[in-house]
Amino acid sequence: MVSYKDSGVDISANNKSNELIKKHVKSTFSNAVSCPVGGFGGAMNVSFLKKFKEPVLVSSMDGVGTKVKVAAMINKFDSVGEDIVNHCINDILAVGATPLFFLDYFASSKLNPLQVEQIVKGIANACRKNKIILIGGETAEMPSVYCENEFDLAGCITGVTEKKDLLPKKDIKEGDILIGFPSNGLHTNGYSLARNVLFNKAKFNANDKPSELKGKTIAEALLAVHTSYLEEVLALRKKFKVKAFAHITGGGFYDNIPRVLPENLGVKINKNSFPILEIFKLIAEKGNIEEKELFHAFNMGIGGIVILPKSQAKKAMDFLKKNKMKAYLIGKVIKGKKVLIE
Repeated sequence: MVSYKDSGVDISANNKSNELIKKHVKSTFSNAVSCPVGGFGGAMNVSFLKKFKEPVLVSSMDGVGTKVKVAAMINKFDSVGEDIVNHCINDILAVGATPLFFLDYFASSKLNPLQVEQIVKGIANACRKNKIILIGGETAEMPSVYCENEFDLAGCITGVTEKKDLLPKKDIKEGDILIGFPSNGLHTNGYSLARNVLFNKAKFNANDKPSELKGKTIAEALLAVHTSYLEEVLALRKKFKVKAFAHITGGGFYDNIPRVLPENLGVKINKNSFPILEIFKLIAEKGNIEEKELFHAFNMGIGGIVILPKSQAKKAMDFLKKNKMKAYLIGKVIKGKKVLIE
């Protein structure tokens, strides 16, 4: 007699995982949640949408890529849970939305309930910090799909905005100013290149502490949590004319900034206007990587960029400084389709 467990899937491990994560999921709930944890779907009361004139729902989904392999090296998984939430938040910020709820997808070769709990704990932590609901998710054990000890993590987010507040705006023009928000590291992009350089070429171990990282291990630098820019962007939008927000993810400066620009415009970035993080300097040195490739693969220390009128730039920077939000004036909009980094 053959069982499901004999075939590689342990239903009891899934049930154990679900029990362990319930408290973390419920910690994100508000009175708007209309279904208990563990149902076939999540439900949210959206009667608050009545206050909108033309509400637009905005959704996005993404994953944390091969960053999960670094997490597995040191058996630390909560940070990648935070990563996926913050990444998705930044993506819908670029469309002008405020997040409402989040769903996660975790799949592995073999379910480890404690590992699942760590990841969901991190997801719930990020949801609480950003005041959104972890409304549902999926946990799957697929031994014939994933190699032994491997897993994948993805997330889906939904937010809302008024139609008139959708980003980017169409009136971006030459001379508009770019304000950059600092990243906390690689965030969730460029890990295939980083791992190849640091582990394969330079032969570092995850717990090595090269002098360039000033006391941090390689793993600590690589697992630094993806920053959410929700607070900064919403604060700026209340007081200033934010025309666009670009999330600097895969493709770096060269691919992501043009996504929010009109066809006939580009940007000029002053690379000396913000500090390049030590982890990027280390990767550049050990991999002998050209500067253009670095700015194409990584965020280089700037995880998000807002575009606003030149006339508001100083006041916006003063406002951010007053509210202890770190930011840099990093460039301006120019004619043409190029991203110039000088």
